[in-house]
Amino acid sequence: MSSTRLIFGFHAVTSRLRQNPDSIKEIYIDATRSDQRIRGLIKLAESQKIHLISSEPQRLTSMAGSCRHQGVAAKIDTSRSYVDIYDVLDTLTEPAKLLVLDGIQDPHNLGACLRVADAFGVHAVIAPKDRAVGLTATVHKVASGAADTIPYIIVTNLARTLRQLKERDIWVVGTSDDADTDLINVTLKGPIAWVLGSEGKGLRRLTRETCDQLVRIPMLGSVESLNVSVSAGICLFETYRQIIDKK
Repeated sequence: MSSTRLIFGFHAVTSRLRQNPDSIKEIYIDATRSDQRIRGLIKLAESQKIHLISSEPQRLTSMAGSCRHQGVAAKIDTSRSYVDIYDVLDTLTEPAKLLVLDGIQDPHNLGACLRVADAFGVHAVIAPKDRAVGLTATVHKVASGAADTIPYIIVTNLARTLRQLKERDIWVVGTSDDADTDLINVTLKGPIAWVLGSEGKGLRRLTRETCDQLVRIPMLGSVESLNVSVSAGICLFETYRQIIDKK
């Protein structure tokens, strides 16, 4: 028997429409919106013969449990779930912002990372198939809805995926305590993929070697490392700050 769940937000729904439309049972559209972005999504959904339901904003907010649905939600069949990084990248109209997690096995850490990714507009979170926790019930609970808004892409070979991102002109930046450059002195512009490792072991050797650049987060106290979700938040905020400063 198939199970269903709700996803919402333009990135999540558009990505699902492009890469796995058969998994979508129906799409709910804000009846008060008629802008170009919503018209484009409606056109794409109609081309895939997806059932569209016009809904009041209050209903969408009630369904999503949040007002951050952006006027669109979709009911999906989770037994037919599949996401590919190219399907996400090909839908973007802005520079890619990705979060890559290498070896995160604690579901609370992953859930918190997804919340941070959602907060700073990350387009997708990427993780290896092995040595990673995956989207468990605990992850969904801790993520507070972000597990359904951020595409979570599982890959079999992380180093190869990073090389593929670099071929798409995405700058791959890893974090390391012993990096020569600290976060304050690095220029962050254009498409970027932040790569973070586990708290105990950090980035694996091959992952580390595949990065374009390694940076460290300045530490002024006595602790040697930060929780991975805290590190992700710091790196993503600095990326956001530099983007805003350049506008």
